Amino acid sequence: MGFHLHHTVILVDSARFRKQLAIFYTAGLFHWSFTIGGLSMHPMLNIAVRAARAAGTVIVRGFEKHNEVATESKGLNDFVTQVDKEAEQAIIYKIQQSYPEHCFLGEESGEVHGKETDYQWIIDPLDGTTNFVKGIPHFAVSIALLHKGRLDQAVVFDPIRSELFTASRGQGAQLNGYRIRASKPRDLSETIIATGLPFKNKSAFGEYALSLNKIFHEVGDIRRAGSAALDLAYVAAGRHDGYWERGIKSWDIAAGELIVREAGGLVTDFKGNNDPLHKGEIVAGSAKVVQGLVKHLK
Repeated sequence: MGFHLHHTVILVDSARFRKQLAIFYTAGLFHWSFTIGGLSMHPMLNIAVRAARAAGTVIVRGFEKHNEVATESKGLNDFVTQVDKEAEQAIIYKIQQSYPEHCFLGEESGEVHGKETDYQWIIDPLDGTTNFVKGIPHFAVSIALLHKGRLDQAVVFDPIRSELFTASRGQGAQLNGYRIRASKPRDLSETIIATGLPFKNKSAFGEYALSLNKIFHEVGDIRRAGSAALDLAYVAAGRHDGYWERGIKSWDIAAGELIVREAGGLVTDFKGNNDPLHKGEIVAGSAKVVQGLVKHLK
């Protein structure tokens, strides 16, 4: 038996109050939401959105002078900038203001342990760093929340286009407050499929090329844009009909995975299994598209 709050606007400044309500919501004790600018959202998603926007401010400021941003190499074709680091710290700071005991897994900071081990935020502060460094305006902030090992909240924010993709488990996916749905193409020949190249492990290109060749001859066309988070967000919004990639990390895809699922899409690994988050590979799209891709990826 739960409580239902209808047409209620709640203005909450207390982090402690927000935290307690979020615990009740997650436990299913009642059903409610914040309404902000017409967008109803779970309180933890609200905090994630604020964190993503804070990071976006850092990124846009840096992008205006991207040629002057300090850049380091973490490995072959793998870069990190001062902006990546500052954006990740902005995210963690904003979340810790409300949830100081939560855990974090960030691309730049690694694991940050907290007392509330049921909650882990997975963060890519700047997905598409190479695009950023080269002045290509296609990158995003990616923030996801795992609750007891399950994806629960997700934000992918494109600060250049001001596009905010969000999802809460069981509540659907939205773009700037409007519901989005993944496409359901009748045939693979009608589809636009996104992918990523194995640029960090070029020795794997031979195997990738075999799959690419087979897929290319069945689909309408293929895109490679350089941001896994946005590739998945675009699948959720129906802009891309599908997506596959290998050699990725959990912070690249965590938020996008939940957004696609909540938009009615299917997300698997290359074998068609349902939990790709920590497997380094992902396939996304409608059931028909995923099936058509997986048969060439197994």
